[in-house]
Amino acid sequence: MREAISAALKDAMKARDAERTGTLRLIGAAIKDRDIEARGAGKGTATDDELKQLLAKMIKQRQESASIYEQNARPELAAKEKAEIAVIQEFLPQQMSDAEVAAAIDAAIAETGAASMKDMGKVMGVLKAKHTGTMDFAAANGAIKAKLTGG
Repeated sequence: MREAISAALKDAMKARDAERTGTLRLIGAAIKDRDIEARGAGKGTATDDELKQLLAKMIKQRQESASIYEQNARPELAAKEKAEIAVIQEFLPQQMSDAEVAAAIDAAIAETGAASMKDMGKVMGVLKAKHTGTMDFAAANGAIKAKLTGG
């Protein structure tokens, strides 16, 4: 994944695409920060799964910012955030469809034997282990609650 991001940055710089170059540099800086943080904790460089989590977090931050900008009548700033989201998403696996998410939730509930809201953490743990980067866990959270409460 690091190589893909580095290659994309070089291509964007050659094409003189300032917005894409800026976003890719932000991704690179975030990865370096994560690696420095890991080294301080005595770990090696971040794994691809950790990088997927980092990119998903960056997307979530930009979605929240875009929403705030739209609420405050700043469409040009919201458009910039959405453009950054599009660049970041290129490095994440394809997101699961609603049907795939529902099937994964059913499988995780069956695997953990979850029967009530007390088991919510177990189900989320299984989903995060298997579907990091491909599933919107905020949306899945509501679906899991509905299934565990019989809704």
